Amino acid sequence: MSKPSINFVFSNPIHFLAFGFGSGLSPKAPGTFGTIAALPLWLFIAPLNLYLQLLVIAAAFLLGIYICDKTSEDLKVHDHGGIVWDEFVGVWVTLVFVPSTWVGVFAAFLVFRFFDIVKPWPIKWLDKHVHGGFGIMVDDLIAGLFAGVLLFAVFSYI
Repeated sequence: MSKPSINFVFSNPIHFLAFGFGSGLSPKAPGTFGTIAALPLWLFIAPLNLYLQLLVIAAAFLLGIYICDKTSEDLKVHDHGGIVWDEFVGVWVTLVFVPSTWVGVFAAFLVFRFFDIVKPWPIKWLDKHVHGGFGIMVDDLIAGLFAGVLLFAVFSYI
């Protein structure tokens, strides 16, 4: 199954999460729509202290390994474009590094998407060589770290 149906996504809670509450069903730019869908959830994570933010993100990463792997297996496609839970976690990682302002959130969105799309080394290498749920998740985790560190440096000088 290469093109999942609405029923495939909405009838199984694992698929529903992997597809970012349905945002991954977008026919164009599902990763971008998944990243956008992750932003409102950040409103619940942002008020937490740094340690709790990292705990929530780590839990979402570990959950993502399972849900992305299971959904990928059910689709019989490794890292289907509609699986966007990895974008959720990746952009949340970036958001840890920026101020909780509209400018910070917008910059996090843009720079994370840049790293997720362009995939500079080692992101591209990880994307091609690490498989399963961990492989789906890890390249976005690293993209989120790259984007976050870059933005932390930028915001530190502004």
